[in-house]
Amino acid sequence: MQENNLNRAEKLRPIVIEVAGEPQGVVVPDAEGYRFVAVKLPAFAMDGKRFPSVETAHLAISRAVADGEAA
Repeated sequence: MQENNLNRAEKLRPIVIEVAGEPQGVVVPDAEGYRFVAVKLPAFAMDGKRFPSVETAHLAISRAVADGEAA
């Protein structure tokens, strides 16, 4: 019984999103894919957004941070 809980916990583990070596937040599994939780100011505009994959989230966060730094 406990093994099922451990497997579930592994699937729900947050995944860190880094841009240029700086952690910007994490994506957490969601019913619709992954939800981003920002931890750094440059990524706050993306906080709460949902993505179909971790790769899609990383690309979107990278672009948003780059656009914010250019402004």
